[in-house]
Amino acid sequence: MDVLSDAITVMRAGRPHANRHELFAPWGMRFADEFGGAFHVVLQGSCWLLPSGNAAPIQLGVGDVAFMYGSGAHALADSPTSPLTEIDLRHQGVVWPSGDGAPTVLLCGAYLLDGRTAHPLLSEVPPIVHMPARIGRHPSLRAAVELLGSELERPRPGAEAIVPALLDTLLLYILRAWFEEQAESPAATGWSMALADPAITAALTAIHHAPDRQWTVAELGATAGLSRAAFASRFTALVGRPPLTYLTWWRMTIAAHLLRESDTPLRVVARQAGYSSDIAFAAAFKREYGITPGRYRVANEATGRADGTRGTERTPMTAIEIPQ
Repeated sequence: MDVLSDAITVMRAGRPHANRHELFAPWGMRFADEFGGAFHVVLQGSCWLLPSGNAAPIQLGVGDVAFMYGSGAHALADSPTSPLTEIDLRHQGVVWPSGDGAPTVLLCGAYLLDGRTAHPLLSEVPPIVHMPARIGRHPSLRAAVELLGSELERPRPGAEAIVPALLDTLLLYILRAWFEEQAESPAATGWSMALADPAITAALTAIHHAPDRQWTVAELGATAGLSRAAFASRFTALVGRPPLTYLTWWRMTIAAHLLRESDTPLRVVARQAGYSSDIAFAAAFKREYGITPGRYRVANEATGRADGTRGTERTPMTAIEIPQ
């Protein structure tokens, strides 16, 4: 496994949803404020993305991709002044009200993500990412958009399995494109550089492939092809925490995910998190979450799956646009 794939896997909650909308001006859709991810792709015509708060509207043209991450309501409309109708992105097969003016065709989708297990690399993703259409840039992302649009326009046998898979693929392509764009910046730091650094990526891949292994900094440095000291310094600078601190955090994140999403016995969860002693595992888990593994599981069973916003600081909806 790799770090980006794992980051999405542990955050995923439920199935993603998507719709293809054909709208005629005037029209406007306001989307609810909930923790997760949403995307909008313009297939025909144009529209305006309206962030919440005082952020400026963003005009979207054909081929543009807009991705919203985290908490924050937003809206789409043919004009910034058009009336808005409350919309739930998870509803499917609903025809939204519109007029008889200029047409716009959109792909809109939603992901419900659990903010309690947000990976630190996602903390660098802004609440709004605008990726204008550019010839030759991110062809895999464009291909995924075309495939998803085709499946939603003309559902065929297998669509029930294909569409969720394409949505997961599209999310990863969007995030990959954003991190690649950031890594190309002269001022790039943090996770965008970590994912572009072959040495640090090798170490992260090793950790994610075998989190239960009793890694040492020297072993991870050898995997990265660096001396122990050089590796520890570079890893800490880019990832934001020392190698073994990151390893422990990732083990606890895996454990929390298993406790919430499965009936795996506690002793097995402990082994998968790299602990041969149930007592040592319980102590490490309590240090991270403030509660024992057993009580954590019971609390989640009692309350059901949370909405993902607990423990996650809401970020104002400001936009970052990837330049043409």
